[in-house]
Amino acid sequence: MTARVGYRRIYEEATPQDGKRVLVDRLWPRGVSKEKADLDEWLRDVAPSTDLRRWYHHPQRYDEFRRRYIAELEDPDHEAPLRRLRDMAAHDKVTLLTATKDVDHSEAAVLAQWLDGS
Repeated sequence: MTARVGYRRIYEEATPQDGKRVLVDRLWPRGVSKEKADLDEWLRDVAPSTDLRRWYHHPQRYDEFRRRYIAELEDPDHEAPLRRLRDMAAHDKVTLLTATKDVDHSEAAVLAQWLDGS
């Protein structure tokens, strides 16, 4: 399977190029209504654990964050939501959404790269 997975901030306008729009944050983003979010799904169970999310607050920690997050993704608890993402990506473009300001150093970026490589 060649996954077609992208990522961006949820605060940006939805576009037809997004394909399936999936929020991958554990918490609902501030100031975004469910209508404005225009989501196909909210898969909070693929988000980093609360402990990891609280630990990671600086791009200088990105490499370690990425390593820890990938280890979490390999945990059996993530199997069902990751299978759901893989199935979506097999049939359509998927855009992972996050409220994170630095989207290139976010869980959405790690998850997109991980899905494209799996």
